[in-house]
Amino acid sequence: MKNILTLNTISPVINNVFSTEYNVSADCKNPDGIILRSFKMHDFVPEENTVAVARAGAGTNNIPVEEYAKRGVVVFNTPGANANAVKELVIAALMLGSRKITDSIDWVKTLKGQGDEVGKLVEKGKSNFAGQEILGKKLGVIGLGAIGAMVANSADKLGMKVIGYDPFLSVEAALRLSTHVQVVKNLDELISSCDYITMHIPYIPAQNKGFINKDMIAKMKDGVVLINCARGELVDNADIVCAVNSNKVARYICDFPADEIIGVENIICIPHLGASTEEAEDNCAVMAAKQLVDYIENGNVVNSVNYPTCVMPVTTAHRLVILHQNISNILAAITSAIGGEGINISNLSNKSRGDYAVTLVDVDEEVSSQSIKHLLNVDGIIKIRAIKF
Repeated sequence: MKNILTLNTISPVINNVFSTEYNVSADCKNPDGIILRSFKMHDFVPEENTVAVARAGAGTNNIPVEEYAKRGVVVFNTPGANANAVKELVIAALMLGSRKITDSIDWVKTLKGQGDEVGKLVEKGKSNFAGQEILGKKLGVIGLGAIGAMVANSADKLGMKVIGYDPFLSVEAALRLSTHVQVVKNLDELISSCDYITMHIPYIPAQNKGFINKDMIAKMKDGVVLINCARGELVDNADIVCAVNSNKVARYICDFPADEIIGVENIICIPHLGASTEEAEDNCAVMAAKQLVDYIENGNVVNSVNYPTCVMPVTTAHRLVILHQNISNILAAITSAIGGEGINISNLSNKSRGDYAVTLVDVDEEVSSQSIKHLLNVDGIIKIRAIKF
């Protein structure tokens, strides 16, 4: 029996992924894997037998990813599983930024009790909430991954002129884009020409905290509408408040409320609803569970944020899953050590990314615990698991 610890309430659809060989609960002991959503794990010390953590969502700021890599704990996320939900909220944000919908709804509530006069008051007061259409307007999409590409394509279908920017645009991502989406290589070209700007990039504190700040805002068109359904920290809140108060930015729609922007006129704070749909929660949960199962049972690594993707078809009844540092000659040292234990290698796959690497080794016979202890003496090896199929 394998144990899976849930650190948040997870959609019950995961029960369709985990077989009866798994005990999935919020209080299981010595978990082989952990699945969570927003639980903060920075003070959470995993058990020695915990091999993986899966976040049912894209962001992993609540997980000490680097520390877990050093422990040999693979951390997964679920990129793209909530993409449609976020895309739909961004489309709603486009409307909220164009027309004073929220203001008008609040105003209508003040008419309660006016009886037969409501209709007349509505006709008299509605001119205070006139807006503009998005048809024919120019939308800039910063980041053309799973969400950004969907936003770009949907905005194109709504009749907007769409410009995208992504210095790391993959071939796969490019193929997802409508041919009508113009991809530019210079961010300033997008920033200076768009009526609406939306961001879909990961938040990396050391690199892009305050990505949208007074200097970048100064390059934008007067009256631009800015949408942030990516991460609150990507925007300098003090600078955006100044920009909105001066009308440089017509509206800022943010899915990450903060005290300094709540209640500011022409700033709309949404309570982090980007992925808050039943479908998105189910999709993320299923994807996270499948990745956990594949790693625990097969050693395959897909969508890890601290180890490289490494997938290999099963060719023998026994497999070694080796997590190690990405250092010179370590693969030769690993194969030599396996051979030194009298074990024949049938198939092997090695992938590296940054400081870490994964090596999957299919062998012809079961590897003893004593041999694994010997292999762990190879400099740079972090963790070894033996899987029997």
